Amino acid sequence: MTHTAFDAEGFRAFRAIPRAGPIQMLNLVRLHARARGPDGQPTSGAQAYATYGTLSAPVLTRLGGRIVWRGRPEFALIAAPDERWDIAFIAEYPSAEVFATMLKDPDYRAAMAWRQVAVADSRLIRLEPLDAGGGFGEDT
Repeated sequence: MTHTAFDAEGFRAFRAIPRAGPIQMLNLVRLHARARGPDGQPTSGAQAYATYGTLSAPVLTRLGGRIVWRGRPEFALIAAPDERWDIAFIAEYPSAEVFATMLKDPDYRAAMAWRQVAVADSRLIRLEPLDAGGGFGEDT
């Protein structure tokens, strides 16, 4: 089963988490090899996703968001045999409400058309930021 968007029930649960302050969103993305842009022109999933990034970055910045980590997935040691990701990054937002505001922004919605044609599968996981360093089993 692939996942490229969230549903209303999941979004309500996301917004109902009673914690103020910044959130981080772990993004894992697998791209289509070939895509057709919202303009109908053939393109690659990578190029369509790059267009999404170019168009959405100003909205992210304007709302106080930023990319706090990114990496290139190389190998999934513990995963389903067919699971692979092309892109991995963590975006940080001042609050869950800011993330929700971004989704309603007209410029972001236009950028999303490029994400929709680019992405074959994805995961979007809300994180509570914790201090880096120290042990990995603490604060659980």
